[in-house]
Amino acid sequence: MYDVVVIGSGPGGYIAAIRAAQLDMKVACVERYPTFGGTCLNVGCIPSKALLESSERFVEANEKFEAHGIDIGEVSLNFGQMQNHKEEVVSGLVNGVKYLFDKNEVDGIHGWGRIADENTVEVTDDDGEVQQTLETKNIIIATGSKPLELPGAEFDKECIVDSTGALEFEDVPDHLVVIGAGVIGLELGSVYSRLGADVTVLEYMPEILGGRMDSDVARQAQRIFKKQGLEFVLEAEVTGAEVDDGTVVTTYNHDGEEKTIESDKLLVGIGRRPFTDNLGLENIGLETNDGGFIEVNDHFETDVDGVYAIGDVIPGPMLAHLAEHEGVVCVERINGIAGHVNYDAVPDVVYTHPELASVGKTEAELKEAGVDYKVGKFPYKANGRARAIGDTEGFTKILADAETDEILGAHIIGNQAGDLIAELAVAMEFASSSEDIARSSHAHPTLAEIVKEAALDVSDRTLNL
Repeated sequence: MYDVVVIGSGPGGYIAAIRAAQLDMKVACVERYPTFGGTCLNVGCIPSKALLESSERFVEANEKFEAHGIDIGEVSLNFGQMQNHKEEVVSGLVNGVKYLFDKNEVDGIHGWGRIADENTVEVTDDDGEVQQTLETKNIIIATGSKPLELPGAEFDKECIVDSTGALEFEDVPDHLVVIGAGVIGLELGSVYSRLGADVTVLEYMPEILGGRMDSDVARQAQRIFKKQGLEFVLEAEVTGAEVDDGTVVTTYNHDGEEKTIESDKLLVGIGRRPFTDNLGLENIGLETNDGGFIEVNDHFETDVDGVYAIGDVIPGPMLAHLAEHEGVVCVERINGIAGHVNYDAVPDVVYTHPELASVGKTEAELKEAGVDYKVGKFPYKANGRARAIGDTEGFTKILADAETDEILGAHIIGNQAGDLIAELAVAMEFASSSEDIARSSHAHPTLAEIVKEAALDVSDRTLNL
């Protein structure tokens, strides 16, 4: 008898399993992939970041080294080796999860986890045949999400692909069309644009990122990405796509007209949906909401005693680090340890170049809520380290309560924004004020000084602008 069986070994699932083992629980973790790590490590976050980093190095060698006095001559692309590097990164990390399971005495089991009843998880093969039966006191559902398919532009896994397919191209396409200017579309569109593809992004909304980032950040990001070569068609409603002799013909409505665009590849990046397929929820009377999510309370308990859910499968932002946080809190609550997730202090990052990062409220959200707030803003171009690096596009923006000065939101576009946002996330977790950041010493010269200067600007007292 297990104390807990976790279904899914993505960031939420494997972290929950390890934390449970640390608390002396007998744990099993069931994973449908032949390797652990779930979508994130196998076909999501990690391989995409490997390609993003490699493609940025390619751009630097081609366009930026000369300014630093480094002459290397003509640079050529070895896309096969770039893909090999990606696979090596993935392999090292998924093997690392197996090592952690062994170290913490977690029983890692490969197969499909299906709930038979409140205390039983069946492990099946791809044909649905039961290979193993696990008796348990508690079940944690951490099955994540899968790409949404667009009606009329169904995946063929060769020319019309989801994010997984876009990570596995054998060659750089001459022309890539991306449906959706969200995180997936922008990140993978950036990769192939850097490597030489013409990239056209079709977006249904009037701005990129669909309100996920502060409008100031989204607008500047679009201008920068356009300079980098990405073409955007906003307020474009895609109605279908067909493959004709290896060419994808995508049809969309724009400015009241029906238009078509041809490409080698079409990436459909319109979002993701909870992955609850063949999970056996009906066996315990557990229903999903209209969006397909499993509803939980603040302790991640479902309507069925002893059954919990975390990560992309529950309502809320679909973020790997949030799933990890929820997994830890969920397991600790099962063991009687107090804890909660402060969703207002969870950072969000888009790993383009420049990176985009956000935590807390946007200006639009504060205005809609009628909150009186102050704004502090500081540009990268006024920072010594940014100038030395030669990467000066972007800014940090801090939103603070007009009366109490508590930080309500922070937004960064620029080099290493994903790292810089961590300081502000910690500050918000402890309900810090902009004055707290402004009066804290930041090493010089560092990019972190941009955060301090933005905090100083909340009170109109920047020192370097």
